[in-house]
Amino acid sequence: MLEKVKEAELEDGQAGRTPQGDGWFVVNVAHASAMGSEKLGSGAIFEGRRGQFPEFGFNVRVLQPGQPNAMYHRETAQEACLVIRGECIAIVEDEERQLGPGDFLHLPAGTAHVLVGAGDEPCAVVMAGARKPDLEILYPVSAAAARYGASVENETSDRRVAYGDQPPPRVGHLGERPW
Repeated sequence: MLEKVKEAELEDGQAGRTPQGDGWFVVNVAHASAMGSEKLGSGAIFEGRRGQFPEFGFNVRVLQPGQPNAMYHRETAQEACLVIRGECIAIVEDEERQLGPGDFLHLPAGTAHVLVGAGDEPCAVVMAGARKPDLEILYPVSAAAARYGASVENETSDRRVAYGDQPPPRVGHLGERPW
């Protein structure tokens, strides 16, 4: 028989509200731990340093027009994206698709992709992905992603090379009106 799961303790810190171990919890996206950069947008992260979701990753990304969420990549785990506000461009296997509120994007393992904010206002996207201990990521060259500054110049599997020119992300929280 399954045991009752205890509530995780939450801590308010400079990086936002984070769980301090395993257990269930409730946190508003405006108060969750977040990180961001000028180039790659910002994102609310619901996991804490002392406890990660073991089976999937989950975050809410906020992208300004023209801002990619990452470098164009493919990985050995599936991902999913749901646009909840604004518009973005999904570059999938070097093809562009316009997405808006309510659009859901399923990315099977191995699908090359990146999202780029579009339109006149910030775009908010819920993102989830499977966690695998043997996860592999490849950053292929993409002409479509390069138009938005989201492609590597030479294919690599080294994250440090792919993001080499990026400063460390800022930490904090998204604030009361994140988009």
